[in-house]
Amino acid sequence: MNRPTKPYAEVAALLGQAAPAWEALTAQIRYHYEIDEIWQEGKPTHKHYNNLFFKRSGKALISLHLRENYFLACVVLGAKEREKFDEQRDSFSAAICAVYDEAEVLHDGKWLGFEVRDDSLVDDIFRLLPLKRKPNRKVFPASVQHCGQLDIGMAHEDITKIIMK
Repeated sequence: MNRPTKPYAEVAALLGQAAPAWEALTAQIRYHYEIDEIWQEGKPTHKHYNNLFFKRSGKALISLHLRENYFLACVVLGAKEREKFDEQRDSFSAAICAVYDEAEVLHDGKWLGFEVRDDSLVDDIFRLLPLKRKPNRKVFPASVQHCGQLDIGMAHEDITKIIMK
């Protein structure tokens, strides 16, 4: 299915100084996961009008919400994932633990939202993802850096074709 994709150049221009963090996080996700990317774009007057969701089999892994000069990374941890987090809590940074502690437990889990302005949280945010779903990419691309500079909202089949060249 052909879906409109947003060119990476536009995303980088919107993110400004947060673009390297975006590249690093999306590169890690694309490198380790064969997953669908769903791009949602709405009216600019709407609060959340540029969103990228990484989903597989209808379940969200992480959602990224673009803003001017930063982006929000949202990870929802259910009951089992919270138990895994508690076991590994000492290995996460104080910033990640603070957001985790402040998050309210809702019916579907804890919604962790991280404001990403630089790459200081990227590694810890990525380390949350295997708590939700193990990496599933069988064949890895040659370079993880190239993975973060692809257009967003592409189907995982298209991403795989491009990064495996």
